[in-house]
Formats: sequence, structure tokens, C-alpha cells
Amino acid sequence: MTRTPVSATEITIRRARAGDVARIVELMMLGAPTQTMTPEEIRAEAQNPGYAEAFAEVDASKDSELFVAERAGAVVGTFQVTLIPGLISRGRKRGKIESVHVAPESRSLGIGALMIKHALAFAAENRVGLIELSSHKSRVDAHRFYRNLGFDQSHEGFKKVVSP
Repeated sequence: MTRTPVSATEITIRRARAGDVARIVELMMLGAPTQTMTPEEIRAEAQNPGYAEAFAEVDASKDSELFVAERAGAVVGTFQVTLIPGLISRGRKRGKIESVHVAPESRSLGIGALMIKHALAFAAENRVGLIELSSHKSRVDAHRFYRNLGFDQSHEGFKKVVSP
């Protein structure tokens, strides 16, 4: 089934606000590759105060921006851009795009591409010389999406959970 892409004028991309937190968490959980929770369990989990605390920290950071994409007043997507200063390449600043999620019913409409375009513009405004992102190995559709937007799978990533 072919879906008709949305017009860029139908989508508003803006900084996330505290009132968006529960919906952002829902979108992230719906997009998780190992998600097994029911919609009711996801909505309940999204109310955990830890998410509001995490949002406050991101919102206060001068190096991170959390965005949402709205369609007809409803939040249908989210992503975060983090600016990372460094010494490599004469101090080239990197940007990291994280937590890119679009509501299941709004996928394949071009919303993700609009969000990435916005992320790249934000990075350029902040003098970022290299933008990177990562995606779970199981998300082959997402990998194709990023390659189609000009991203190269040039590195192998590693993660380690460190308990605070």
C-alpha cells in the first residue's frame, strides 16, 4: 500500500516542552525493537516521574535539544540533537542525532525525512562539521531510510551500560 507523503506545511517541528514528555516516551517505546508492552502499559510507564526529571536535564543543557514534530496539533515524531565539542580535525564539532521516532500510524509519510532535515539545519546553525547517529542492528528499514538520506554506515558502534 502506497501512502501519500505529507506536505512540509502540514508538519511543525519545535522544541519539546514539559507537557510533551509522556507522548515522547510513548513514541520511543513504540519504536523500540524489543518492545513487548501493551499500549496501556506504555501509557502508564510514560507517566513515571523519572522521564520528567530527564527532560528537565536535557532541556537545561546548552548542548542538547529535544524536538517534536506535530501534525494537526498532535505530536507524531521526536528526535534529539546533541552537540559534542572535540579536538579531532582542528576542533571539529560533532552532532549526534538520537531517539528518532515517528508514530506507527504516521510512518512512511515523509515525517522522518523532515525531522532529519531539521536536525541537519540545526547542526549547521551550530557549526557542526560531522553529524552521526546510530540505530539498533535489527532496524533494517531505519538503516535503509538513513542511507537514502545520505548517511554512510562507516563505523561499527559499541555500547556498554554503566549503572550510576
